[in-house]
Amino acid sequence: MGSMEQTILVTGGAGFIGSHTVVQLLEAGFRVSILDNLDNSVIEAVDRVRDLVGPKLSQKLHFHLGDLRNKDDLERLFSQTKFDAVIHFAGLKAVGESVAHPRRYYDNNLVGTINLYEIMTKYNCKKMVFSSSATVYGQPSKIPCVEDFDLVALNPYGRTKLFLEEIARDIHIADPDWQIILLRYFNPVGAHESGQIGEDPKGIPNNLMPYIQQVAVGRLPELNVYGHDYPTKDGTAIRDYIHVMDLADGHIAALQKLFTTENLGCVAYNLGTGQGTSVLQMVAGFEKASGKVIVRFL
Repeated sequence: MGSMEQTILVTGGAGFIGSHTVVQLLEAGFRVSILDNLDNSVIEAVDRVRDLVGPKLSQKLHFHLGDLRNKDDLERLFSQTKFDAVIHFAGLKAVGESVAHPRRYYDNNLVGTINLYEIMTKYNCKKMVFSSSATVYGQPSKIPCVEDFDLVALNPYGRTKLFLEEIARDIHIADPDWQIILLRYFNPVGAHESGQIGEDPKGIPNNLMPYIQQVAVGRLPELNVYGHDYPTKDGTAIRDYIHVMDLADGHIAALQKLFTTENLGCVAYNLGTGQGTSVLQMVAGFEKASGKVIVRFL
């Protein structure tokens, strides 16, 4: 298990998955530093994490406003604190936006991560859990998706994840001291059981669950369901949704593996349930839980 001595840097730790993982890290006994530029997150998420874990564990949490693309921010952080490992969430993640603004995605996701590797190498911190994505599989020929499927990213966002996986593999080959776990997520949903933290993106949500939630509270007028002729039971698209707390626990498990396994190398794991849920099933589940009517067909 984690100990007082182990200090973890969580990049993008104020975000949706990051904030839930920080709660679990603190409760598992780790010290945690968050580095986040608050591009698509808010400082209130960090305040709520502190409230959730209480004053004692809050003393083990430090927040740093900074950007991975700014080497001075990284130098300042690593010169002050010795990190035992990094969980790397920071990055832009909207598929549609990446198609419209590919340079922004390559700059943010690739340049920032390369800078992070440089500073980690300089300060001899060579353990990383990397937030990858099931988008690296493209459109797999069969499901469920498993780790040895071909990697074929179909958009700039997916390509940034795929390129970063390749970079991780190359870094390990060049220096076997590097131990890297690549976690390929399916579709994270849900929130901490307290309801104090959850997914609340800036602007119009790109994902189904936060969109449903914003309709439910009146922030958006309605949910339009596009497509009713998919080869599925109810004709709507199916995704593998994983609860964000299970995802957070997956990161803790990956971290424990980094600390307890010698010569792990660079290895990838899928984080999903292996069970599909359709758009309408998801909406029906939310309507049942909330008592609100959400959907309108197009």
